[in-house]
Amino acid sequence: MTLIDRLPRLMLADRADASRQAAELLAHELITPHPVLGLATGSSVEAVYRELAAMVADSEPLRTGVDRAEAFALDEYLGLPDDDPHTYRATLRRQLAEPIGLPEERLHVPDPDSTVEPAGYDRAIAAAGGIGVQLLGIGANGHIGFNEPGAAFDSRTRVVDLTDRTRRDNARFFARPELVPTRAVTQGIGTILGARRLVVLAFGAAKADALAAALTGPIDPAVPASALRLHPDVVVLADRPAASAVLDLFEAGLDRL
Repeated sequence: MTLIDRLPRLMLADRADASRQAAELLAHELITPHPVLGLATGSSVEAVYRELAAMVADSEPLRTGVDRAEAFALDEYLGLPDDDPHTYRATLRRQLAEPIGLPEERLHVPDPDSTVEPAGYDRAIAAAGGIGVQLLGIGANGHIGFNEPGAAFDSRTRVVDLTDRTRRDNARFFARPELVPTRAVTQGIGTILGARRLVVLAFGAAKADALAAALTGPIDPAVPASALRLHPDVVVLADRPAASAVLDLFEAGLDRL
């Protein structure tokens, strides 16, 4: 893994190395007195959860940490049946909670019933002591969570409409594109920025423009991920294709990002 000196906290790694590094950061949170994990879903994070499960299985201190831990999902679809395997609750239960032994009652997911006040999720996070490490991906349009372009940087957990781009990108997880939900409930950007550390994963050339805009462009709601630069402790783990546009700027002589 290579640290690019003049791009603070952008670390180049292949997917396997990045997943191990992200899992180590989550594991470090598990050995704190009151561990609170922020969990993303999607293809970028599946290997992270496998790595973390293997670490927990091999470590008594980590197993003890799981016994104390609370976990909060980043977002959830609206409109799927409770027993649908595509819900993020089901996905996180399958990929992480069951493998590490986290009880169902300590896996918190935004309520997919849009009649429930979403702001209660932010209060639950605060009551748990705040998220210690929040795992994130970045969308090809620069979204984080389901905060689409234009989302306010002070936004809190709320119901949102998904863009056509996001629905197309997520269609690979469903049998047919029309089955992808059109709405979701998501932690807001303000909620995300409340975590003590943010760990961002980006893989593949399809993420290159979004990552470059987030790290080098204007800090603007048009690129939700640019809000990450307002946070004091962000680690970005990206493979070379995802970081290619950032590296092009660096090699062209941009002094500091």
